[in-house]
Formats: sequence, structure tokens, C-alpha cells
Amino acid sequence: MQSHLYRQILGIRFFTGTAEQSVEQMKSNGGLVVVPAAPALKNLPTQSGYREALVDADMAITDSALMVLVWNLLHRDKIRRVSGLEYLRRLLLEPEVRFPGNTFWVMPGHASAMRNLDWLRSQGILVPESHVYVAPMYEGEIEDPKLLALLGELNPKHIIVAVGGGTQERLGMYMKHALDYRPAIHCIGAAIAFLSGDQVRIPMWADRIGLGWLLRCVSNPKRYVPRYWGARKLVGLMLRYRDRMPEVATDPAKAA
Repeated sequence: MQSHLYRQILGIRFFTGTAEQSVEQMKSNGGLVVVPAAPALKNLPTQSGYREALVDADMAITDSALMVLVWNLLHRDKIRRVSGLEYLRRLLLEPEVRFPGNTFWVMPGHASAMRNLDWLRSQGILVPESHVYVAPMYEGEIEDPKLLALLGELNPKHIIVAVGGGTQERLGMYMKHALDYRPAIHCIGAAIAFLSGDQVRIPMWADRIGLGWLLRCVSNPKRYVPRYWGARKLVGLMLRYRDRMPEVATDPAKAA
């Protein structure tokens, strides 16, 4: 794709085209797409595995409204935000993604999987039971030979990872390098939950103006207010490093 559709932000090569363009590129080329949000991006100095996965990704989407706002102010730029939700909505319109057996889903839990699959079914997307995998709680370095065996047997064209940020990117990188073929691996995190009702539903108007974080905070203040309040540290990282990868923190407690 053209160089003007990319920006180097915090050492990560972000794609700044439309959701349609990003989906088309992933369909054509395969590889790993990540959708880093502000609460995870602030951890770049302290989480080496997460940092490595973002740099290794074939495409990074500009999901963070805070990152886009600060970048545009600092550089008098006009890059647009493409949220994980917008990306997923566009992806699910693709006939090859909707066709049973072409897409494999990695879900965060059994209850979430049932809600998400029910919603997909309501949209005319039937996912065979064989193409759904509930991820375990990964600790330390990610290895999952059971998942690899399933993928090696099924060879889906698309793998959609719906587990939490900070983990899904590392899992995506693991699959990218361990599989003997090149699917499109879409790390979209909670985006499916915003559609299925597994988390608070986020209407497109709210997502479009970058208020998804506010709806999440209102729906569950105890869980999400601390998370998004902590994301303010991303501003300091961007003021200091701009296009460079933040230095590794020697004292994680004082990072950012």
C-alpha cells in the first residue's frame, strides 16, 4: 500500500487508511492485524512481549481515539481513527468470512462464546462448533499446541481472536510464526462483545466519535474507570517519544 497510508507512532507502523482498505489488504495478504487501545499502549515500556507483537504485526489499526487526537495535535496531521468495532463490522460483511468453515474464532470464555455465536447466527453467520476455541488463561510466554493442532487440521482462511488486549497480540504472533500456512489473523478483542451484548452495546454513532470508552465506564465503573484513567499515561509517552518506540522501563513502577 502507499506510504502515505502509514504513520510511525511510538515505534509501531500504523495503517491510516479506511476500514475497507485494511480489510481488503488482510484478505489479499494474510498475516497479523492488531488493534491496540490506549490502556494497553501505555504499557509499551513495561511489557516486552506485547511490544514485540505490535512491531511484528503486518498491520496495526488506529483504534485509540486518544492516540489519534494527540498525534494530530502534535504533528498537525489528519489521520483518521479506525476502531476495532468498525473493522470487525466491515470484516463480517465479506462473503468469504461469512462462509461456514472459512473462519475460526478464539473466544475468551464459554459464556462469552455462546453469546457471541448467538449474535453471529442472528446475522446469518453460522460457525461450526469445530471452529470455536475457548482460550485458556495464558501465563508467561504463550504456547498452545492444542490450538495449533486444530488450526493445522482445519486450515481456516481467517482466525478472529476475541480475547483481551495485551494477550491477544502475543497469541496472534505465536500463531503467525508457528503455523505452516499464512491465514489472516484478526486480533479484534472486545469488538464482538460490543455487538453481541456480552459487554455494553456500543452504537456506531458513539464509536464514530470515540465515546466507546465512556459507555464502558458507565456500564461498569469499578472495572473500566481505573483502566481508562491509567490510559492517560499514553499522552506522556507520545509527548516524549512521538514516532519512536519508548525505552524499556528499568523500574516498571515509574514507567510513563
